[in-house]
Amino acid sequence: MRVERFDAAASPPAEIVARIRALAPGGGSVRRDVEEIVEAVRAGGDTALAAYAERFDGVPAGTPLRVPSQELDAAAAGLRTDLRCGLEVAMANIAAVAGASLGDDAELTLPQGQRILVRELPVRRAAIYVPGGRNPYPSTVMMGVVTARVAGVEEIAVLSPGAHPVVLAACALCGIDEVYRAGGAHAVAALAHGTETIERADVIAGPGGLHVQEAKRLVSGEVGIDGFLGPSDVFVVASGDADPALVRADLLAQAEHGPGTIVALAAAPDLLDAVAGDLEALDSEAVGALVRTGGVDAGLEVAETFAPEHLQLMGEAAEALAPRVRCAGAVFVGGGTAFGDYVAGSNHSLPTGGSARFASSLSVRHFRRRMAEVHIGPAAGALAKAGAPIARAEGFELHARSMEARQNGGGR
Repeated sequence: MRVERFDAAASPPAEIVARIRALAPGGGSVRRDVEEIVEAVRAGGDTALAAYAERFDGVPAGTPLRVPSQELDAAAAGLRTDLRCGLEVAMANIAAVAGASLGDDAELTLPQGQRILVRELPVRRAAIYVPGGRNPYPSTVMMGVVTARVAGVEEIAVLSPGAHPVVLAACALCGIDEVYRAGGAHAVAALAHGTETIERADVIAGPGGLHVQEAKRLVSGEVGIDGFLGPSDVFVVASGDADPALVRADLLAQAEHGPGTIVALAAAPDLLDAVAGDLEALDSEAVGALVRTGGVDAGLEVAETFAPEHLQLMGEAAEALAPRVRCAGAVFVGGGTAFGDYVAGSNHSLPTGGSARFASSLSVRHFRRRMAEVHIGPAAGALAKAGAPIARAEGFELHARSMEARQNGGGR
């Protein structure tokens, strides 16, 4: 693995962050390819979708894209006992954390007399994209499906290239029987526009490669998305008393995510030297960054500027540092990002590429929307007196008349 060193005393945080991000290979422009695929699926429906599924996902021609329920049940029945138990623990923890995020409806009466009900409603239909690639990701099934289910979504579909048996088993355990063997930009296009086989979704969530993420961005005007979830990263801020073995283990674990992944450590020179050799010896397409600092305050400043997907605070200073963090997808106090990937209960679909400055992890909020229910009633007179002049100032005479037509309490 390529590893570069930086010095917080010699360069400002913004410069260090720019140089770290430059280490990861760029994906190049995939927009033109994605636009072509999305348009083909929008116009051609199942015919185009099946052709792309055969080309990119290895689905043999003529194979139904939807996975039959018997195959899902068989996959669940074939799970090893320890794996099934682990999945069930993860599902319960994810549901508990997701449930804690649900908001209550509210009702208020304002001074003019109008009554407002603010209701939070789930979207009707959501789709969870589960990457295929080199390995199956049952954890992504749980992170997306359980969260959507807790949010109250009625219909949930899962799309995954390859439809690996472990992914199918996780779908079965989560009670999902609508699963399709398709991935890539063509799957996203099918979810956004609908085909003869796949009904369009209201929200598409889940990680994926550059083509998947670019497709989500392209169709975001047609459907809700959870954000741009690109290559993974972890930033560790450690004081001198942190355990080098644990720091090393956490950095190496995150490097398993492969191409484009960034693993960074801000610490004193002795700790940097203790982990550098193992990082450099790792056969990985991830990249590493070692930032020399004079203390955790400087390390945290660089980390906040980086706005990592995962921020780990390690050593005796970790607990005190945690409340100061503002820009991170998730904060692991004492380390252990890998727990968050699977069983801690926090969601592993997190903002990447520095978007933790403004974006959040996947939550029930991505599958719900706020809606106001307005009862004007006897407040019409007072509100028309206030609102009509504003409407006329904006050139909307008929808006003003609409309000004034009700100011004497007439009509419903």
